Amino acid sequence: MTTDHSLPPPFGRALCAMVTPFTETGALDPGGAARLADHLVTGGCDGLVLSGTTGESPTTTDAEKTALVRAVREAVGDRAAIVAGVGTSDTRHTVELARAAEKAGADGLLVVAPPYSRPPQDALEDHFRQIADASGLPLMLYDIPARTGTRIEPGTVLRLAEHPRIVAVKDCSHDLLGVQQVLSRTELAYYAGCDEHNLALYAIGAAGYVSTVANVAPAGLRRVLDVFDAGDTARAARLQRRATPLIGRMTAAGLPGTVTAKALLTALGLPAGPVRPPLRPAGRETAGELLAVYEQFLHS
Repeated sequence: MTTDHSLPPPFGRALCAMVTPFTETGALDPGGAARLADHLVTGGCDGLVLSGTTGESPTTTDAEKTALVRAVREAVGDRAAIVAGVGTSDTRHTVELARAAEKAGADGLLVVAPPYSRPPQDALEDHFRQIADASGLPLMLYDIPARTGTRIEPGTVLRLAEHPRIVAVKDCSHDLLGVQQVLSRTELAYYAGCDEHNLALYAIGAAGYVSTVANVAPAGLRRVLDVFDAGDTARAARLQRRATPLIGRMTAAGLPGTVTAKALLTALGLPAGPVRPPLRPAGRETAGELLAVYEQFLHS
């Protein structure tokens, strides 16, 4: 059954894959995270995904991930859903992170296919089931085979949809047919995980998006969904196209979205801080180009 936009999706519609602010010395900045989270929610985000790829999860410790959830929970209260990224290449470790996130106040879990190890589909299914069974939180599968090396095949998603706590998918599969096959046969809430697909997936019944670009343009991206829901589909398409240069510069210009989002947030005077190695910050010229494209987006 296709998602009904008149019904509330499990984590909201407009979700931001939030960066993790660090201090200038590279330590976790809980105060900065709280200020950024409040800014994003005030700007139109009704959900925040913490410790995802954009949140530099490979370089943050378990204790930092937990502290991040607590700081953001305190800052946003019940104004937004908090989805904690807990995916690792180790099922046992992922279970530990899931339980810690639940205790820290998360509303849901984002679980990516185990990176690098490339388990077969039956093992992958068992991995997700063990995590879903480990806590009382609803779970969002994250399908991004370009990074993990493993696709969560549509057949696997269909079987996992039978689990009562597996309720959503963040999709970066670039497989529109596969998405439609799952949407037509389950109640799973699909979220676009690539900003260029936000409107396209929403138009065929997805629940919304989990966006890196929303770190700097929360209101602009949400407006696309609001206008679509109001019935002006042509204007929604125009608004999505207006965002294309910013989306392209931030996510498809040869730098990770974490780097470009932090460069823009810093330029805008918002909490971000440096990236952690092996990532490197954007150079001055690149940062200037990003800011120019961002300002063009604001005035388009």
